[in-house]
Amino acid sequence: MSGSTRTSADLDPRRRKILFRAWHRGMREMDLIMGRFADEAIAGFSEAELDEFERLIEVPDRDLLGWITGEIAVPENYDTELFRRLKAFHRHDKPIHA
Repeated sequence: MSGSTRTSADLDPRRRKILFRAWHRGMREMDLIMGRFADEAIAGFSEAELDEFERLIEVPDRDLLGWITGEIAVPENYDTELFRRLKAFHRHDKPIHA
């Protein structure tokens, strides 16, 4: 069970694969953060944004979660506009499962 709220039927194969990977990271908290963001934004990603999102998917869950929550400083090479959009999308004022 992924938790995805969108269908992938209207997506090209690359976007389908990225959406699947965003929802199947390993750590449920990161599935919810990355998956929900991908549900909302993936259809509108440019090719460069798809590249960047794939790069973020490769970051270990613990590191990425620490960057998003502010517990760990974001390395300069990952502090991109897309990462800042992902971080802003995750609201820190309510539980992740809400």
